[in-house]
Amino acid sequence: MQLSLGHQLFQLCGALLILFAYAGHQLKWMNAGKPLYNVLNAVGSAILGFYAVWPRFQAGFVVLEVTWVAISIYAIARAVRAANPQRANATTE
Repeated sequence: MQLSLGHQLFQLCGALLILFAYAGHQLKWMNAGKPLYNVLNAVGSAILGFYAVWPRFQAGFVVLEVTWVAISIYAIARAVRAANPQRANATTE
């Protein structure tokens, strides 16, 4: 099954989001500890993860993209907690 041009462009956007975050981190103009880096990774890998399942299941890509999304979401939560230390302390007390 061949994907339409629109679907291919959407996949390309997902890949570009991940690559933009990676390049930004490697070139030191993006901090991997900040939410933006992890949001770019989470959204990009969620897009690619969708296409790893649809229209034909591809196990290797599903594992890669689900893991990438999970790690990115964890990092986003960690960055948000670090940005709001008073709020994090209030919930633990």
